[in-house]
Amino acid sequence: MPTWPKKKQIVAVMQEARTGPLQKAEANQPLLFASIRGWNRADLGGDVFAGLTLAAIAIPEQMATARLGDLSPQAGFLAFLAGCMAFAVFGTSRHMSVGADSTITPIFAAGLVLLAASGSPHYDALAAVLALMVGATLVLAGLLRLGWIADLLSVAVMAGFLAGISIHIVVSQLPDLLGVPAGSGTVFQRLAAVYGSLGAVNPYSAVIGIVVFAMVMACERVNSRIPGALVALAAATLAVSAFDLPARGVAVLGTLPAAVSGLHLPTVTFEDVRTLVPLTLLVAVVIIVQTAATTRSFTGGTSGAGDVNRDFIGVGAGNLLSGLAGAFPVNASPPRTAISVETGGRSQVTGLLAAVIVLALMLFGAGLLKNVPQAALAGILFFVAVRILRWQTFAGTLRQAPTEFLLIVATALAIVALPIEIGVAIGIGLSLLHGIWGITQARAIEFEHVPGTSIWWPPDGKPAGERVDGMLVAAFQAPLSFVNAARFSQDFRAMIAARTGGLKHVVFEASSVIDIDYTAAQTLREIIAYCHDIGVTFSIARLESVRAQRALARFGIAATLGPTGVFRSVDDAVRALTGEYRATPSATENGKE
Repeated sequence: MPTWPKKKQIVAVMQEARTGPLQKAEANQPLLFASIRGWNRADLGGDVFAGLTLAAIAIPEQMATARLGDLSPQAGFLAFLAGCMAFAVFGTSRHMSVGADSTITPIFAAGLVLLAASGSPHYDALAAVLALMVGATLVLAGLLRLGWIADLLSVAVMAGFLAGISIHIVVSQLPDLLGVPAGSGTVFQRLAAVYGSLGAVNPYSAVIGIVVFAMVMACERVNSRIPGALVALAAATLAVSAFDLPARGVAVLGTLPAAVSGLHLPTVTFEDVRTLVPLTLLVAVVIIVQTAATTRSFTGGTSGAGDVNRDFIGVGAGNLLSGLAGAFPVNASPPRTAISVETGGRSQVTGLLAAVIVLALMLFGAGLLKNVPQAALAGILFFVAVRILRWQTFAGTLRQAPTEFLLIVATALAIVALPIEIGVAIGIGLSLLHGIWGITQARAIEFEHVPGTSIWWPPDGKPAGERVDGMLVAAFQAPLSFVNAARFSQDFRAMIAARTGGLKHVVFEASSVIDIDYTAAQTLREIIAYCHDIGVTFSIARLESVRAQRALARFGIAATLGPTGVFRSVDDAVRALTGEYRATPSATENGKE
């Protein structure tokens, strides 16, 4: 949120991390306090400075995020305390910062407001029980090692998701920034309500919000370590007090109610819990994606490889503690984590120190917050909305992958035009459908022999390939599954039919086949039977995947082919089937198609 590190660094490292494999835990990691393992007094200086910086960033950030969810500032502080303390105990990342987060807050706020009036005790209780349910889901995901779920959202869909969230943030904060009554309903209905109230705009509120936004942006451009949000919030609060702006209609936080002390279970019904299940799953998936990206992005140094699944447990524990404290769901924060790294933080002592400072503010400094203008918090959230937009991803996909740019637009529109939780679900569905669509577009292709080598390669003319008389070598460059089994059968039958007459052997080059499911196995058996019926042998070469080899045995295909029907290379297969073969120029080389 406020005072983020340079955006190019965040986007580059998160995109790089999303393409990499899941990191595995170090074998000797302790079950508890792994995030401060090896800490010594030499690390204290870096952790103290980073902790002070993190607290300066987190204080206005947590207040603004709580406000975004129609919850009290104390709830934001409690969420930060819970996230920091629980993750330090159960997580493994030495730098990850956990607390209230602007990515998930609009999602659960939009879902909760359908069940209870915002600001009511029932609404607060639902937010707390949602944190408990999300926490339990994350802990279970960590124990079951479900880190692969983090790869369900593509970069393009995630960019569209954040774009839609950005629009929600702007629209929700416009009334506070302009000092007009807030509307309700869809994004468009709330925009219409703001438009209808333009004649009642409070100029003092508008100036405060715009100046705070500009100050945070300026500080971020000068140096990401400057706590611009805290500086701007303090300046706005002083201005409100000095010029008695509440008397001129500027809305302030006012006297904050005392936070509920101790841990307790929220009072809800079984029906409430049942109704929250879909929202729990949506929020948990988003947290899993963001937590995995943060773990992958900020490993290294003395911390070694991060353990994504253990960090799910750490963030889940933060949610459980946040729910028991009466707060709301928490999430890993890539920007705050980056600040911790850039300011010299060495371990989770950084987060614990920041938590102590926030706790001191809650206990002894609540009076300092009563004159904080709501327009200032809106200005901070406007900054957040701008900063979470992935401009480089927009430009890159539009230029290099127009189809995926349509995914960005479709996801953003779904989140803006529909109830936000439905929009998020559609975004996840679009990401999965896009991945499946790519697999369905795989085609069978005939391979050619590269002259003077033992390599068989798709035709590329560099140099022109060769064919072997009576031999068809074909590949299918995707996992074999029910989504592409029909295409596989159609393409193989067409290539076989095109060579009718002189064809004696078919070799399936299967290096790209990493798995075979039941439907595809039946299709493969049909192709083998078809070849045998027309007097053509069928062999498989280069089936390198252990999973695919096991599937071949499990479905009885290996037994059908026999020991002479599976080869380690195409060259071995061709030589075994034809002896010392004679290669002939391909049709492409002869200038034919």
